Amino acid sequence: MEAVRASAAWVASRSSHVTVDLQEIEKVVDKIQGNVPKVEWDFEGIHYFDNGPLTVQYLFVLDALNFCFWPDKDLSYDHLASGLKLALEKDKTALDADRLKNYTGPQLRQLLNWPRPLPIEEERVRLLHEVGLELERNFGGQAANLVKSAGNSAATLIELITRHFPGFRDHSLYKGHQVFLYKRAQIFVADLWGAFKGQNYGEFNDINSITIFADYIVPAVLRELGILKYGSNLSCSIDSNSEIVPGSEEEVEIRACSIYAVEKMRDLIGKKFGKQLLSIDIDLWLWSCGVQNMALSHHRTLSIYY
Repeated sequence: MEAVRASAAWVASRSSHVTVDLQEIEKVVDKIQGNVPKVEWDFEGIHYFDNGPLTVQYLFVLDALNFCFWPDKDLSYDHLASGLKLALEKDKTALDADRLKNYTGPQLRQLLNWPRPLPIEEERVRLLHEVGLELERNFGGQAANLVKSAGNSAATLIELITRHFPGFRDHSLYKGHQVFLYKRAQIFVADLWGAFKGQNYGEFNDINSITIFADYIVPAVLRELGILKYGSNLSCSIDSNSEIVPGSEEEVEIRACSIYAVEKMRDLIGKKFGKQLLSIDIDLWLWSCGVQNMALSHHRTLSIYY
């Protein structure tokens, strides 16, 4: 997504709380010799997959709800993915559009087999309703029809998602400039591509247009690698588990600089080692490193976008 790359670079060039260390990027690239370890989609075995439209429906609902787990120390992405998977295995209609638009908070908890209110539960329910209503209104109730209408273009699919589903409009205003980050819309494309191995619903002729998915795990890994440097006040806030205000300069800089840093890493790998990597591959590697080291301090922001 060129809008994401361009706005991330714009923020990085003006950032005052976060610095991208280009020398550290080169050290990391040299250390791995341009070889980013290949991490398979669903390496944890937690996702639903039947090679058909129901998988697309599952992934779209999954990514509609894929945000803000940290306020509940026991909750993780794995619980969401595996909970929806088990719900579908029990009842193939669980994620039908007419049911999505009517779920309540307690019903969502029951669907996920989660014993207490979810973080930002009202927003999660609202987003389920939004997905159900819009899929029913414009796509025959099926996310597969949404994907088909994009004509095998990742960029077009993201444009369609953000046009029809306001809950995916991951925008921020930074120093008077609009910034586009689109974490959940882009990760839906990546999930399709990974699940279907670039075929069928996962076939995109411009998959290289996707950037990384700016969340709170990947920036923590980039900071641990020395690629992201935080100012003293921001470091103190993160290390003391203080919340970072959504839409603040600090929060936008963390996410945008993460995207910019990985784009620089990808470019350098291509230049030094002649390897054309996808940002998706780098993201999967960094994210898997992060989830295997949950002791890493990450920024905490109450947000529906990641």
